[in-house]
Amino acid sequence: MSINMLGQKIGMTQVFNEQGNAIPVTILKVGPCTITQIKKNKENTHTNIQIGYEYVNPNQMKKPNIGHFKKNKIPCFKHLKEYKSDSWNNLSIGKILNIKEFQIGNYINVSGISTGKGFSGCQKKHNFNRGPMSHGSKNHKQPGSIGAGTSPGRVFPGKKMAGRMGNTKVTIRNLQIININVDKNIIIIKGSVPGKSGKIIYIHKTEK
Repeated sequence: MSINMLGQKIGMTQVFNEQGNAIPVTILKVGPCTITQIKKNKENTHTNIQIGYEYVNPNQMKKPNIGHFKKNKIPCFKHLKEYKSDSWNNLSIGKILNIKEFQIGNYINVSGISTGKGFSGCQKKHNFNRGPMSHGSKNHKQPGSIGAGTSPGRVFPGKKMAGRMGNTKVTIRNLQIININVDKNIIIIKGSVPGKSGKIIYIHKTEK
């Protein structure tokens, strides 16, 4: 059974193990999440499960969204996420998921929106080499040639050029859980996760 939850990145710090080595860790506030919808496919091979995170005042939502929650007789949530699951027999609409589903030592995948860095050049975005820095050189940070001449006479799609950097979905896999605080819904994991502090993150764990 796969475990999927929404949470929030609190920040980074470091902890010390028994050998006295400093371990960089990220503090996450995960859940509690509520199952808001269960949709079975026609072949009954899997089910799409929708979870909600962070309660919100219905007055701040649009009527179609309010009707979606009202139909299932559940509170309104600010964030929704849908995922596929092969096991849904023990799940029901309105069931609350919390970090009790995780254990210390488990490995999880964390997805989030990376920090946006604005418009960046080729050296920063694609790790291009710079041009000669000697006197008289006029090619210090220019991208260089971007295509052929007369034939084909165009730039091929996917050419690495300057452009927006960051602000994309990034998934970090196999992050180990160092500690869990059930009372405060806090998970401490080894390593870093994408995005700034306070951003929404998506946690996925598949049990073997």
